[in-house]
Amino acid sequence: MNDYSQPRAGKISVHGNGLGAPSPADVEKRAREIAMIDERNPDDFTDADWRQACQELMGAENNTPPEETPDNADLTEEWNVVAGSKGHRIPRPGTEEEETVGEHLVIDGLEEATHDQMLEARREELEQEGEIT
Repeated sequence: MNDYSQPRAGKISVHGNGLGAPSPADVEKRAREIAMIDERNPDDFTDADWRQACQELMGAENNTPPEETPDNADLTEEWNVVAGSKGHRIPRPGTEEEETVGEHLVIDGLEEATHDQMLEARREELEQEGEIT
């Protein structure tokens, strides 16, 4: 539903309800909804539907190891316990530099509303065709 270059964080709300860590049942339900929206049998959701549901609900994992450079490849001494600097703020994954947390939440809400509208439209189509009662 979005065209962001960076991986998005997971959802905090689904269908208007708060969401903690999604369970496998939550992911399966979302995969079935994705299949239904794509005009396929929800009982026959695909691995691609499952992956999309996982990505939508849990966000993308950052499994990229830190880059090894000649400067850090041969570090053998212990780290100093006292930090030499306070560090710096890095952008949240899945957000643009200018995007605030509020804007991020609004975008997530709009995406979830779009998903709900597509799902409801598909259910109405199936009811009119007599496939769902």
